[in-house]
Amino acid sequence: MIAIGCDHAAVELKKSIIEHLEGQGFELKDFGCFSSDSVDYPDYAEKVANAVVGGECEKGILICGTGIGMSIAANKVKGIRCALCGDTFSARATREHNDANILALGERVTGKGLALDIVDTFVKTPFSDDERHIRRINKITQLEGRR
Repeated sequence: MIAIGCDHAAVELKKSIIEHLEGQGFELKDFGCFSSDSVDYPDYAEKVANAVVGGECEKGILICGTGIGMSIAANKVKGIRCALCGDTFSARATREHNDANILALGERVTGKGLALDIVDTFVKTPFSDDERHIRRINKITQLEGRR
């Protein structure tokens, strides 16, 4: 299952992503928000991140105006590796090399067609399991304990 969440600036792109992924047979859990009324993006980043680290969902997708705020907030949750991606190469690389578990997107900076391509790449690309990438991810995890 894929967790998805957004703030008020990204409701339309979230709807498009849900429709697109459900059309391919993916199951999603929508953590909101559901209208264009102003909300605080960290609230939705936390809900999605907790669903991922808690094992309720395998991966997550977060969307705000730029994707920046969502990615910063999600990465504050221990165990999250959220990557802000604006192209398919980055989406593929972050899955293969970083085993990123949440994708962040910006509705105001990424067109719908490209965003859907990025989402497809992210959800369908497996982690490489290469020893060098595992070693690097372990070092990232060690950094979490240094806060």
